[in-house]
Amino acid sequence: MTEQPTEKNGPSKMAEGIALQRFAESKLPEDRRIFYDPYAVYFIDPRTLEYARQNPLQAKALAEEYEKKMPGWSNSIRAPVRYFDDRIEKAAAEEFTQLVILGAGYDTRAYRLPALKDRMTIFEVDQPQTIERKTGIITGIFHEMPNHVRFVPLDLEHGDLWDTLKKSGYSSSEKTLFVLEGLLMYLSRDAVGELFSGIAQNAGAGSIALFDFVPQSLVDGTSDSEGGAYIRAYLSQIGELFRTGFAENELKPYLAGLGFTDVEIVPGSVYKGMIYTGLNADRPVSGLLNFAATVVRG
Repeated sequence: MTEQPTEKNGPSKMAEGIALQRFAESKLPEDRRIFYDPYAVYFIDPRTLEYARQNPLQAKALAEEYEKKMPGWSNSIRAPVRYFDDRIEKAAAEEFTQLVILGAGYDTRAYRLPALKDRMTIFEVDQPQTIERKTGIITGIFHEMPNHVRFVPLDLEHGDLWDTLKKSGYSSSEKTLFVLEGLLMYLSRDAVGELFSGIAQNAGAGSIALFDFVPQSLVDGTSDSEGGAYIRAYLSQIGELFRTGFAENELKPYLAGLGFTDVEIVPGSVYKGMIYTGLNADRPVSGLLNFAATVVRG
């Protein structure tokens, strides 16, 4: 809870926070970590890393305080990384030809999942300031821009997503996988509806959307469980409040009305048993973050 509010026109602080979660998971022993991201560290403020290196006990105490105030939240942020990784690699094997990452932030799948390089064209869409910082870092790592990646700077609330994507080489007739990780909760309800309806109208039959979401109670402040108040306070502090959530039993009819079918909802009680097994069975998750998959109706 020590971050400063985000600058209005600067890169997303939450994107850096998610990279920090991926870095922390990747530092765990190989038999404990649920994924490995060697590039997450490049997106973290060096001052944060230096503080942790020089003050390990204080850093550990801060992490423990975070977990106490928001139990299971870190594990729930990390769980969809693994779930989406698996679904993306499966889509690549099933001859999906395009991957569109909406609100890409500092997502590194295009660079750390080998199966994607020769099989999919990847479109990374995010705010221009975040894309600018990311392209600079990616160029620094690889000394050139990867050929299979297209960076698409765009404000999803106000820009023309489909026209911009098509100008970047996107084809609306191909079978496409869309990833909306850590995105929907930051958009207005109108923007969420336009986004899903646009996917249904501009993607080939059988295309899939993967996304995570929060309950409406966390957005409107009526949730007092599992650290909901602390999550809201933290988001207020960094200036990136949640704006859209879904009430229980709302999501399936909502998506059906926008052109989707086969909605699979994965709540915390389910993904804990899917992802945190064996040596990780004691890792708690939060019921305030769920994820889902849905298919564009043919």
